[in-house]
Amino acid sequence: MFENINVIGEPRVLSTDAEVDQAQHALGSRFPTGYREYVTQFGEGILGGVYIRIYPPHQILHGENSQANWLERINQYWFWDDDKELMPKEKALQCIIIGDTYDGDELIIHPEDPERIYVLPRYSEAALVAGHGLVEAIEWLCSSNVLTESFTARDFEPFDSRVEAS
Repeated sequence: MFENINVIGEPRVLSTDAEVDQAQHALGSRFPTGYREYVTQFGEGILGGVYIRIYPPHQILHGENSQANWLERINQYWFWDDDKELMPKEKALQCIIIGDTYDGDELIIHPEDPERIYVLPRYSEAALVAGHGLVEAIEWLCSSNVLTESFTARDFEPFDSRVEAS
């Protein structure tokens, strides 16, 4: 599923299946296809040099940009009104953040269709659809030329936000 990703560095901070299950239960939604495989195979880190971060369960539930913190911020600073049909604020407030880019674009899912991964771009007022399932969304983020120039590097560098935040 992620055979083109090259891990650079150690140690990997892997999530367990139990952590993924616990987060899904706590959030009341399943994660998109590929999420479990990504966080249990690669763990927490950054993909594409310094570009994509897929949040592990501990980050979504308790991290600096946790679900609760994200919802509070997005409710206060909502500005993606250019496509109210795709992502009105009311729908966004039901979504779950699963990652971001280092540029500040946020990756979210809606519990009614967790396969569809949306992007709230930092420099645009219209939400986008990155794809269905995590593999397709990652490929879109790396190759679409929409949010950043297309790049072929699929290098993954592990880190532990719990250590770096200390």
